[in-house]
Amino acid sequence: MRFEAAISRALPGIPASASPVDQIAYARDLWPRHHLAVTEGRIAEHRPGMILWPASTEEVARVVRFCADEGLPLVPYGAGSGVCGGVLPDDRTVVLDLKRLSRRRSLDRQAPSVEVEAGALGIRFEEELNAEGFTLGHFPSSILCSTVGGWVAARSAGQCSGLYGKIEDMVASLECVVGRGEVVRFDRRARGPDLTPLLIGSEGVLGVVTAATLRLHPAPPARAFAAFSFPTLEAGWSAMREMFQAGLRPAVSRLYDPFDSFMARLGAVRRQRGHAGAGDAPTEGPAARARGARGPGAGAAVLRRLLRAPELLNQAVDAVGSRVLRGATLILIFEGTARASAEDLARAAAIAGRAGARPLGEEPARHWLAHRYSVSYRQAPVFMAGAFSDTMEVAAPWSRLDALYRAVRGALGRHVFVMAHLSHAYPDGCSIYFTFAGSAPTVAAAEAKYDAAWRAALDAAIDAGGTLSHHHGVGRSKAPRLGAELGLGADVVHALRGVFDPAGIMNPGNLLPREAARAARRPVPPPPASPVIDRDSLLVHAAGEARLGEVERALEQRGLTLALDFGAASRELTLDAWIAAGAPGAPDPWSDPVDHLVAGFTARLASGAELAVRPAPRRAVGPDLFALFLGVGGRVGAVTSVHLRAHGASRPRALPTSVPRQPPLGQAEAAWLDAVVSAARDVR
Repeated sequence: MRFEAAISRALPGIPASASPVDQIAYARDLWPRHHLAVTEGRIAEHRPGMILWPASTEEVARVVRFCADEGLPLVPYGAGSGVCGGVLPDDRTVVLDLKRLSRRRSLDRQAPSVEVEAGALGIRFEEELNAEGFTLGHFPSSILCSTVGGWVAARSAGQCSGLYGKIEDMVASLECVVGRGEVVRFDRRARGPDLTPLLIGSEGVLGVVTAATLRLHPAPPARAFAAFSFPTLEAGWSAMREMFQAGLRPAVSRLYDPFDSFMARLGAVRRQRGHAGAGDAPTEGPAARARGARGPGAGAAVLRRLLRAPELLNQAVDAVGSRVLRGATLILIFEGTARASAEDLARAAAIAGRAGARPLGEEPARHWLAHRYSVSYRQAPVFMAGAFSDTMEVAAPWSRLDALYRAVRGALGRHVFVMAHLSHAYPDGCSIYFTFAGSAPTVAAAEAKYDAAWRAALDAAIDAGGTLSHHHGVGRSKAPRLGAELGLGADVVHALRGVFDPAGIMNPGNLLPREAARAARRPVPPPPASPVIDRDSLLVHAAGEARLGEVERALEQRGLTLALDFGAASRELTLDAWIAAGAPGAPDPWSDPVDHLVAGFTARLASGAELAVRPAPRRAVGPDLFALFLGVGGRVGAVTSVHLRAHGASRPRALPTSVPRQPPLGQAEAAWLDAVVSAARDVR
């Protein structure tokens, strides 16, 4: 009661609750490991001390100041749809529900762009934009139960990322409240300095996102649909790679493995027989078996027995093989004008045909679109049947994708039944989305099996050269392995927290590993003596001391280019100096949001410590540390090597926008930049 009374006195006018019902409702997000505890009746764990509902940025700032002064942990809360354990309060924690901050502050039809508060619910926000003739282009499967602030905090990807990019490609500016209650606004700058990448993906440990200005697109006037069956999964992803590297940008490209495709065909047969249901589109698998087994009946018992021998089940699927299961299924949807969509689909179909694909017509893609959000509701039958399921999304360059797929699938397969599909493709790589399910005699044994599966899979992903997360984030589920991926980078994020949250109140325990990241560091590889070209991934790895002209000449010998405007960038610049100056002459990141300039890099901080961020097409493992070097004038340190995007002869259709590329750097933002530089450069 003293806790509740103190908050009521300090924060009058802000609705608050410590009722048991609200405490249970805000005790967790949708991390599937929590569901195991719930099935055993353990619903009272991790109750927060208080839940607050501010209605303005000013009220958020008041709450943050109060918590900082009192040393109370604070957890920003959107709609609770995260799946990585990003919410796990204790009885001293204040949960800050932001859904009352849901206003659309402004709409700029010329840019076009919109400023919207962080608590706006995804589906309502998109519907309101559609009514105005626009789309954000961001459609996560959780859009019915996620918010704009949650998207930004978790570095979210939507189902149409193949055309519009991820949420970080849509942010033009951010408004945040940081750890002492200061309200800050950071603008995105194509050539830096740019602090927005440090807040995007920070998962509530650096501050509270209260509003964002987001780039918009005209609502697409037409769509073109197609589906193809490939003899193998590898043939399918080779075709996807060729499509994106040829400049095609399907809004949706999803490749389902043979078992997943087989289950989808069973669903199609059911629809033809009049048994259609929202769950009949990929992905199915364990949820399909559990459907209709919503209690202790025979179906649930069969499912539990099958999943207790996952290695045999996985081996059986492998033994049957692609030939019997009739291959992998690729779904494509292009958006834009009717003519452009049809032309691009025709080009994609030609590529698929050369890879041995069989056309399946429009229906599978149209059906997928009609049921695109159904996947969010498929876990419940599995848990109700006494089993568990989860998903894991990793990513790697194309040249490492096969190794990543086999390593993670093999690691998971020793503990759980595994399926996979590929989505969120880019010119240099792709994400793999694993779905898995398991069972054990007791909840304690199920938790142990679940934990063992995750540990094995995360280690396998790191060892295979992949990133731990493409778009779900880190939370607590992957935090123990963050140091293995980022090495010194995890310590850099700790240092950033000291700048933005000096009191250490922001979502403690989330994202950042509790153990010292130093123990997980791997040796930083030396820079290459000469440019090394990864032709499969269209990446070139070069030393920071290499000159632009040297790299360009190496690429030209392979029919590739950096696609730079050398009128703006001197060939004599070293890569380090070029990046420090903001990469002048580089392709406009707003014109092709699917692409990016740098996939990975190594750097030597001013302290002498070595930082390495391994190449990946995109990642969601906290702040984007490349922002500490692009356009910052070398103040944090020197880039010692870099994986740059190389380009072939084909170029994508540009997405025009008038969003400012280089807003002026104001005094307040410059002061925060100075503080960030000072903290990062001294990390050891």
